[in-house]
Amino acid sequence: MATVTQSDIALTPSAAARVAWIAEKQGKPAILRLSVEGGGCSGFQYKFGMADAIEGDDTVAETAGVKLVVDSISLDLVRGSQVDFVDNLGGQAFKVENPGAASGCGCGTSFSV
Repeated sequence: MATVTQSDIALTPSAAARVAWIAEKQGKPAILRLSVEGGGCSGFQYKFGMADAIEGDDTVAETAGVKLVVDSISLDLVRGSQVDFVDNLGGQAFKVENPGAASGCGCGTSFSV
């Protein structure tokens, strides 16, 4: 497990609160996993899921006791990003603000580098 700095990846207080709420409802630890997979309309897509544990190659960011974990391969594609939770007329979703993305799709779930 790697130590994280703010420049690696960050979890906003809004996202941390939402993860804590989901974890409580599901009876799971407050650990959100962000990974990147090939696909989507822009080449890569973000994938979110609740994790049961931290893996050996994970980088961990923590906000208000909630952990965001990212595997080493995905971290190369999201380094410097911030994970937020938005609740607006378009719906509720986790959103990645990725400064390394060259372009993205309209829905914000896929990107290219």
